[in-house]
Amino acid sequence: MNLDERLFNVTVIGAAGKMGSGIGVLIAQEMAKLKLKPENKDNVYRLNLIDVNEQALDGLRAYMSAQLLKAAEKSVVMLRDMYRERQDLVENADIIDAFVGDASRVLNFSTDTDVARNSHLIFEAISENEKIKIKVYKKLNKICRSDAFYLTNTSSIPIGYLDEMAGLGGRLIGYHFYNPPVVQRLVEVIAAQNTTRELRSTAQELGKRLHKKLVPAKDISGFIGNGHFMRDGLHAIAEVVRLKGKFKYTGAVYVMNRISQDFLVRPMGIFQLIDYVGIDVFQCILKVMRTHLRDDSLKDRLIDRMVKDKVLGGQYPDGSQKDGFLKYEKNRPAGIYDIRKKEYVPITDEWKKKIDKKIGPTPERFVPWRGLLMDAKKEEKLGLYFDELKKMDTLGAELAVNYLKKTREIGQSLVRQGVAGSDDDVNAVLTNGFFWLYGPINEYI
Repeated sequence: MNLDERLFNVTVIGAAGKMGSGIGVLIAQEMAKLKLKPENKDNVYRLNLIDVNEQALDGLRAYMSAQLLKAAEKSVVMLRDMYRERQDLVENADIIDAFVGDASRVLNFSTDTDVARNSHLIFEAISENEKIKIKVYKKLNKICRSDAFYLTNTSSIPIGYLDEMAGLGGRLIGYHFYNPPVVQRLVEVIAAQNTTRELRSTAQELGKRLHKKLVPAKDISGFIGNGHFMRDGLHAIAEVVRLKGKFKYTGAVYVMNRISQDFLVRPMGIFQLIDYVGIDVFQCILKVMRTHLRDDSLKDRLIDRMVKDKVLGGQYPDGSQKDGFLKYEKNRPAGIYDIRKKEYVPITDEWKKKIDKKIGPTPERFVPWRGLLMDAKKEEKLGLYFDELKKMDTLGAELAVNYLKKTREIGQSLVRQGVAGSDDDVNAVLTNGFFWLYGPINEYI
């Protein structure tokens, strides 16, 4: 069965979540495009969007409509060619409305897993809990076609383990989209030893159609993305513990967040990123990796205490940031959580000035991440910037250089362990999935 045939009937499990909804938009667009081909006019296409409650599905309906409209507006030139036989569609607005309507007609919203019965492709994007995933896969394996392919969005659970526990016989592959799937180009592809050749081929072809950058990762817990991110975050937390005597806990969090964002020229500070992902999610991934890798270093008391205090981060339904390590006002850091007092300490200008003075200034060549993002000479400018940074005798420069060394060490260890096939694969994940301007394995230090 080729990919076109598999796209007749597709299911997304966990469709109302951040990842599932984005996957749903991508697949709906692809199915609508196929439906518009003359040779497919008699085919029935169905995308089953399954989640646990009706309220979540109501939100999903609105999200799908809004995203399909955006996608149509961006690709109206292509759509005009696809609708060239429709004499009644004259204005761009008519073509956009027609495509949104055609895409919407393939959608089937449900809370009943049984509607996946006839699907040829099944995407799973539920919580990062292996017991729940295995339970869902066992049920699907009983009711679904024997030739159905399963693509899991897990970011840390070994694919071979899930496949074996659910009895899927090699019909499961890791297909780790990055958040949000409609924007992020990266997909980590993780095949287990017994993943069928046809499924591997199907996953590759699907990625090309969705215009994604596919990076292969070995089936080792955490894969490349979280294999690096978890250890990167743990380094920052360890530095906070080391520095809290000099800056107090809240000051140390501010320091490492600023070092990672400004001095390392990243899109956001490390603690902002952990808050964005969710502190409880960070803890969950650490647990998965610790269990499967049998590595007790993948644990942190501070993370556990934050979760115990129910300070979890994450996002509200409208995409705004929930408070975590940092308190947010209009999505900008405005306070830092004091683990002892269990309250947020405001980030005032006077407080920042005192700490920034101890850190020292950024190099004169410093340009913020956003300022370099589209700069054709960013690599040259980064090289000059880091050359200057290395020569500075300040605490900030010392912390930044040590952080650079640590991120490179983490990346190189992923290559040595075979998690990543090359330095380039590690760098591709961090630059495409995390929007870094440069990969961790570099010549800057």
